[in-house]
Formats: sequence, C-alpha cells, structure tokens
Amino acid sequence: MQTGIIPNRFLAFPRTWDHPFRPVMALSLIAIVLAIAPAGAWAQTLTAPYTRTQWSVPQPRQLDPQPRQLDPQPRQLDPQPRQLDPQPRQLDPQPAMTADPSALSQLLQKGEQLESKHQWGEALSHYEQALRQHPGNPSLQRLHDLAKLHYGLEHRYHDRSFRQSVTSLAPRQALSLYSELLRKIDMHYVNTPPWPQLARRAVAALDIAIADKLFQQANGLFQQANGLSNGILSDSNRLAEVRHELGQALNRHSVNGPNDLVSLARDVALLLERQVGLPQSAVLMEFAASAAGGLDNYSAYLTGNQLRDVYSQIEGNFVGLGVELRADQGNLLIVHVIPGSPAEKAGILKGDRIVAVDGQMTASLSTDEAAALLTGEEGTWVQVTAYAPGQKSRVMRVRREHVNVPSLEGVKIVDAESGVAYVRVPAFQKTTSRDLEAALWELHRQGMRSLVLDLRGNPGGLLTASVEVADKFLTQGSIVSTRGRSSQEDFNYQAHYGGTWRVPLVVLIDGDSASASEIFAGAIKDNHRGLLIGDRSYGKGSVQGIFPLGYAGSGIRLTTAKFFSPSGQAISHHGVLPDRKVKAHLTARPNDQGLIIEPTVQDAALSKAIEAARTEANRQRVATR
Repeated sequence: MQTGIIPNRFLAFPRTWDHPFRPVMALSLIAIVLAIAPAGAWAQTLTAPYTRTQWSVPQPRQLDPQPRQLDPQPRQLDPQPRQLDPQPRQLDPQPAMTADPSALSQLLQKGEQLESKHQWGEALSHYEQALRQHPGNPSLQRLHDLAKLHYGLEHRYHDRSFRQSVTSLAPRQALSLYSELLRKIDMHYVNTPPWPQLARRAVAALDIAIADKLFQQANGLFQQANGLSNGILSDSNRLAEVRHELGQALNRHSVNGPNDLVSLARDVALLLERQVGLPQSAVLMEFAASAAGGLDNYSAYLTGNQLRDVYSQIEGNFVGLGVELRADQGNLLIVHVIPGSPAEKAGILKGDRIVAVDGQMTASLSTDEAAALLTGEEGTWVQVTAYAPGQKSRVMRVRREHVNVPSLEGVKIVDAESGVAYVRVPAFQKTTSRDLEAALWELHRQGMRSLVLDLRGNPGGLLTASVEVADKFLTQGSIVSTRGRSSQEDFNYQAHYGGTWRVPLVVLIDGDSASASEIFAGAIKDNHRGLLIGDRSYGKGSVQGIFPLGYAGSGIRLTTAKFFSPSGQAISHHGVLPDRKVKAHLTARPNDQGLIIEPTVQDAALSKAIEAARTEANRQRVATR
C-alpha cells in the first residue's frame, strides 16, 4: 500500500503522508508501498551529508548490489507504467545547475536569516524551493541537508513516542534496532547504499545534537553533579574537544557495509557516554534516524507516532482538527481544511494564519511546538487565534474529534446541458477506487457525458489505488512499471478491459500533483485516453515501502524502486507535461448551482478543463445521432 506525502506541511492531525507519516497491522514483515510527494523536499539522491565540519573518510568499497527483498508485498508508490530497458536502477542524476548569481545570493541570504532564528522547518522548505530553481547547486544541497538534520532533531524531540523510545530502550535494544534498520536498507534500497556517507552523516547529526539545548535537556546533559552548571554548553572548549573526538572516531573506522556502521555506532555511543554522560540509546537512535534520512528525500525513520499516522492515513481517518498547516513567517498557515471537520465547523478557513494556540503566541514557538499544541486526545478542546490577511483576528474553540478524510471532493454536474461532471481526488487512499466507482454511477444517473478529474494539489498516496483508478478508464495497455535494485521490485501494471468507463476525460494537474497522481496522469496521457490541462507535475517518480521495526513501534520509509510511464519515461525530476499548459493556483470547486465557488477568472485551468470537457461531450452527442 502507499500513502501520499505532503511536502513541508505540518498536519494538525496525525497525517503524515510524506511529512511525518502514519491501520494497525501485525508488526512483522509488512511492507506498504507508497506513491507520495517528498517528505519535505525536492528529490535529491545520494547527495553527500552537509555540515559545517567535514569529516574525512576513506573511499568505500561498495557492497555487491545483490538485494534481498521482503516477501512480495506490493509496495509500490507512484505507479508509472512501462518498463525501462534493464539499465542500472539508479535514481535520476541531479539535473544540471542553472546559474543566476544574484538570485542565488539572495536565496542564500534568506536561508541564513532563517537559520539564525533557528527556524529550521522554514529553512528546509526554503532550500527545497531554492533547489528547484537551482538544481544540483552544491551550496544549496549542503545547506538543505544541514537544515534537514536540524529540523529532524527538533521534530523527533517534540515527539513523545521518540523520547519514550530513547529512555526505555536498553543500549542492546537500541543497537539491535539500528542493525535491523541497516539490514532493511541493505536488502531493499533502490540503489547500492552509500555506507561511508551514512557514517559521515551520523557523526554530523551528533555534532549538531550535542550542542542543541532540547537534546541536552531531554538526555540529562544540562545537569551536572553539583546541579549548578549547564553541562557541556557552558564550556565551549569542552564541546570542541568532544567534537574532535567524534571526528577521530570516524577516521578510525573504514565503513564499507552495515556491520562497519554498527561497529562505529557502538564505539561512538561508548565514547559519548564516557565523555559527557550521554545515554548510549540517545546516540544510537541518532545513528538510526540519520541513516534513514541520509539516503534521499523520501526515505526516513518513522517514530512510533509517525508509523501509526501512516497507517491511519491509509485508512483515511484520524483524531484531530482536520487542517493541514505550513510554517509561514512565524505563523501557521492553513493550507487546507477538510470538509466536515471540526476546524470547518468552528469557522477556520483556508488561508487563515494561526497566531496563537491556547494563548501562546506561535511567533515565540518553533513550528513543531506550535503544531504540537493543536494535537491532543479525542474530545478535548483547543483555543485558536487566527486571522485572514486584511481582517481582524478571530478566537475560536475547536473540539478535537475523529475525522474521516474524504477520498473525493466536489462531486458535481457542473454543466447540466452538456453533461460535464467534476470530481476532485485530494489523495489516493484505500477507499478512493471504490468511492469513485460509486460517484461515477451517480453522475451517470444525473446525465454525465464527460468528466473533469481534478488532481491538482494531490500529493500521491497508495500506488495500488492509483492503478485501480487508472484501470477504470483504460481498456488495455500499460499503466505503470516499477524498477528496483532487485528484480523482486519490478512490477508491470496492465489495464483490464472489463468495467471500463468510456466517458471523455479531462485531467487537471499542477506542480503539486505528485507521485501516485503522476502515475495516473502519465497513464492517461501515454495511452491517449484523455486531455491533460494545467501545469507540469511535481516530478516525484520513486516508490517507497513502509517497514516496521522490532522495537519502539517504529519503522522506516524506504525508497525501493522507481516508476516509469507507459512510454518508458522516468517521472523523477521531469514530471508529467500537460497537453495544454494553464497556470492557476486557486482551486475552484463547483457549488450547488453548478457555478464556481471562487471566481472563474482566478482558475483559468478549471475553466479550460470544463470548456474542453463540454466540447468533447457535445462532439460525442453529435456523433451518436
């Protein structure tokens, strides 16, 4: 199975499609296949870890690329059909860098400002966007990974399940967790794992952690025997010595495989326990998180809470307010309000900015701290202060409740005379195919003669759900193919003749349509089944599997394959091009009168899509006379 991931969004409900991530199934060898947008970043593959201190490591010998796989659980994410010829199954190389020195300088300056304020979530988002403008730029890549390390540390230590795992796991158990995680990387990762790079990144992560106040407080480094001093933070010379010893420990180890990494982690854990009293489990958990996060921008360590959230997202339900959030200039920007959610009932609107939660100003909190205040047990209340640009702030009380995420939105006949129907698919989840089938039959009864399927802003989701939806509109041919380091990751998805809807189809896509959305769009385009309107899609063409680990209820999201469209086109870094390009950011939806809620002039793409669908419907009507 898969889930769609939303890049750089903080969800005020346990939804981690790509962001954090979350059925509870038996914690055995279960692999869930995801087709999702990046977990916070544009796809960079196997880029070196970037810290302000570079550690020297001998050149590694690469492992034999013989990948053992989990049993064949369909772990596909973004299903793009068609197989490539048996070329080396590496992620796409970084595209050539585009140069604009003044623009690049401004981007670096903006990033430095965010870093100086310790706004790591905002900095990470900033560098992701910058890398889309300047792909392959080494300075941006280094700073992006630095922000990712800082943000990951902050995010984990605001997660209660992670803090509990650090305190409850014995060193032997934490080391076993790390060893198991490395074995899964060795067996299932799409490329030969960059073991020396993972070693450098682990030491870089610890270099950041031991100087971080939150990390020190959580692990007892603030309090010394006399209870008066501030631990190693109070002595910059001592901190420098510890960092130097970390570098020496790294240089003593030749890292060419997972066993070498385990040996390094064990030695570093003993070193830091002896030197500064840092619990071994805290060190080993940093090794685990940095290894998963150092492979690419889609692979990640999942805390217990995050893994549960991934499973909840697959099922399409959770407990919370029902909003998607994004950090924005010290506030939390409401990106989306789920229809029928507690947030919608309380009057929270898309575009609102939350400035206070239960009286605490968000400007004085980190993004994670502010978002954490919105979460809580079912039935509890939270007070939210928000405003829309140009309007006064509003104070609202919202009750945290069980929220069902609709698999479809805005199901309407938008032009009764021509029979043009509209359906928006916000993400490909477990029930999407079933719900769409029911919606299509209802629209058919209402006189549907053509269909606009809106995938704008759809971050992806379950690969299998995307394939099932594409199969509804294709009578034959390829839907998508996946290729991994192991042949066990190679799948070819074909359309079936039975149960096909032959209604004329128009598909809307944009720059936020990713992963599973791109699988569907690529299948429709390459099979000449419908018309694509909008903007180039995101360009996330890899498959992730979710693998539970044996300790702490945690797991790892791991890139296991890449997917290709029916024509053999790799989606990574390229995306799917529309047949008719129309840029528009506002997503309009039909209202009960068949009009558009938001002005049509602000959603030119939807207007063009309805116009095209109307033309096809009328043409079909004439042809059948």
